[in-house]
Amino acid sequence: MLEIKEYGKTYGISTRALEDVNLTVGPGEIVGLFGENGAGKTTLLKSILGLVRGNGTITLDGEPVTRRNIERFSFATCEHSFFPYLSAGGHRDFYRDHFPRWRDKRFRALMEFFELPGWRAVGNLSTGQQNQFEVILALSQGADYILMDEPFAGNDVFNREDFYKVLLGILEPNETVILSTHLLEEVENFISRAVLLKKGKIIGDALASDLEDKGTDLMTFVKQTYGYQSDRVSRALDKLTGEEEEK
Repeated sequence: MLEIKEYGKTYGISTRALEDVNLTVGPGEIVGLFGENGAGKTTLLKSILGLVRGNGTITLDGEPVTRRNIERFSFATCEHSFFPYLSAGGHRDFYRDHFPRWRDKRFRALMEFFELPGWRAVGNLSTGQQNQFEVILALSQGADYILMDEPFAGNDVFNREDFYKVLLGILEPNETVILSTHLLEEVENFISRAVLLKKGKIIGDALASDLEDKGTDLMTFVKQTYGYQSDRVSRALDKLTGEEEEK
């Protein structure tokens, strides 16, 4: 069980990235982490991994996240965490040596699915291919909690749609995914839970099954929780048009 209690993070003197975050994520959940740019999604994921330090507590099965249990987490980040001059095959050898629960069969299957070359330096791949490889490593490490931060930036819609289907087919009951993305409609049928961040605070937390029972889709839930104003565009256009007419 991953537990985050009364967690906050401030950058500098007054830039508050997270405030009083309380969140519990259990085994087997697929959590969509949503929010506008700057809502705190990346900071929260990095805080879980200990890459960012704030106030409050983050524990895994009651224990702080340290070197003793960090291998139970993996991270696919659009900032990339691979070795750019090493080939995909070289990464496979490195990860097999350092992660006892490395899933070699899954790695080979995903490499084949994305049609990635095993011999080329990863840094020479396209941006989309690099993001795919980042995800492959995260899924093959053997982690219990797989964190993904905008993992498919630069990938076409067909690759993304097919991947979510493949992911649902390969995940085991104890594997947990926390996925930060802006692609709400694409992941609606993939996630089991939606968590909404706004200005560093959790403002919404709902099971997908509960939304379905209420006859509410994910986009509607997000808009209602965020207080989205449907006339926002028309008001802006009216103002801009009025300014042009005044000239």
